[in-house]
Amino acid sequence: MYSIIVVPPPTTEDENHRTQIRMAPGERLSFGRSDSGNDLAIAHEGVSRRAGEITAQGAFWILSNLSREQTYVVENPEGAGEHIKVGPGRLDAPVPFEFSRIVLPAAGDLLAIQVWAPRHDYRSADGLDGATTAPAFSVDRTKRYFAVLAALCEPRLRGEPHAALPTVDQVVDRLRPNWPAASRTSVQWNIDYLAVKLRLKPGPEEADTGPRLNGKKESLVSLALRFDLVREDDLVVLTEPVPRRVAR
Repeated sequence: MYSIIVVPPPTTEDENHRTQIRMAPGERLSFGRSDSGNDLAIAHEGVSRRAGEITAQGAFWILSNLSREQTYVVENPEGAGEHIKVGPGRLDAPVPFEFSRIVLPAAGDLLAIQVWAPRHDYRSADGLDGATTAPAFSVDRTKRYFAVLAALCEPRLRGEPHAALPTVDQVVDRLRPNWPAASRTSVQWNIDYLAVKLRLKPGPEEADTGPRLNGKKESLVSLALRFDLVREDDLVVLTEPVPRRVAR
């Protein structure tokens, strides 16, 4: 069964009907300018004769840069600027993105090879004895505190990785259509509760205000996005009525 799909750069002939190359685990795909010795020929004078090699693994892939001088960039189109660099001569660099774009600098042009890794493998818990492992972060997506957290994360989840975080007043305005009773006090209470719940501060008795509150919001958003506590799909909570209970 294939695990990797490679979509070559478009040409004038196939721009509207791009070829897809499907690879099974262990298969290799070499690419470069030369028709000879490459599985995928890229007809551009700025591409090395033997430019690189893609190797499919079970649920990810690795890239070898066979160029002597050019650094390749592998972008995550869904990661708001997330990317890795694969330097000249680097072999077997693992690529962790489900959707990727290899950018080849070629004599003033930037050529893109898309690589998709749709296969997801998960470990089955069948047959394991004993108590289950406690989750690292326990959040309830039906609670108001999660709607507050989603509102804080929204700008960066919308594709602006360095966007300024919304102010408390902006969070109130964002939530009020579905939470008419939202106020500065209730939103700040939920931010403070989140900081305790996610173990960013020892207890709610520490009343943070002013600039320290901004630092707390930054820490909350950084933690939530780093560990996928809030994903883009979760932003639907901002358009649904939130429960009446404030938190727990």
